[in-house]
Amino acid sequence: MERCFEKISFKQFKKDVKDDKKLYEEYKLPIRKTKHSAGYDFLAIEEFEINPGEIKKIPTGYKAKLPGDEMLVIVVRSSMGFKYNVRATNQVGIIDSDFYNNKDNEGHFYVSLQNEGDKVFKVKKGEAYAQGIFLKYLTCGDEVDTERQGGLGSTNRKEDVK
Repeated sequence: MERCFEKISFKQFKKDVKDDKKLYEEYKLPIRKTKHSAGYDFLAIEEFEINPGEIKKIPTGYKAKLPGDEMLVIVVRSSMGFKYNVRATNQVGIIDSDFYNNKDNEGHFYVSLQNEGDKVFKVKKGEAYAQGIFLKYLTCGDEVDTERQGGLGSTNRKEDVK
């Protein structure tokens, strides 16, 4: 399986973002900006602001397809912490391969940011605000035969792990 980013369906977009076909068609998938960039920049679907002390949950419009021994790590762009004191509320997001196309949300992942600075943090439509890095991981030989059934937080819900 080849790893890639995909847009969520328009049906999911309408549910999670807004009922706007033009907006859906024009937002871009993550990109690497340089030849040796590890991270794929997530580009804002729409302009947003985060006031000092505020937390904002940002829909990406993305899902990630990846092999079973890989994960997608989501972090803020380095400059955001240094320049604006903006950080991810969970510090590091982990997207497992079985999150893709789950029954709850198609694998649509969000980025939650907190502005701990003293100025309004503004991101224009199409600007990068976070990044995703694909990584292989190792296990210690344990056999786990359960499968994810749902979306965010579902591995803590008994009915969503079978």
